[in-house]
Amino acid sequence: MRYDDLVRTVQEQSRAVSRGEAERTVSAVLRTLAERLPEGLAEHLAAQLPHELAGSVPPAQTPAGESGHGRGAGERFGLTAFAGRVAWRAGITEEAALQRAAVVLNVLDACVSPEEMTKVAGALPADIRELLPTTRAVESEA
Repeated sequence: MRYDDLVRTVQEQSRAVSRGEAERTVSAVLRTLAERLPEGLAEHLAAQLPHELAGSVPPAQTPAGESGHGRGAGERFGLTAFAGRVAWRAGITEEAALQRAAVVLNVLDACVSPEEMTKVAGALPADIRELLPTTRAVESEA
């Protein structure tokens, strides 16, 4: 899926007011998801996304002593923290963040390989996994 198509789909399905709002939401969800996923999995997910979204999944943190601000390797947090981070980054309410995160994850499910999304679902706690499309959330519990 092309970047423009992805953003337009998120904008339409989430009832985002503007394209910019949809772009901020996509970026916020991806950045927060990347913080929650193990390092290699986040990078594999990013590799399947349009190149315009590469900055939304920052590289893993550099080794001690080197400069740079990357992300950790799979922080542990639940749905409340996930919603709070997305809301803060996108400049929306936590309620809107949850609704829009579900839309973004649904669109991601359609544009990356099923195997990759199954791995993503398996790496998430049950409460965040509920934001995934129903079939994906159920598959990962089996």
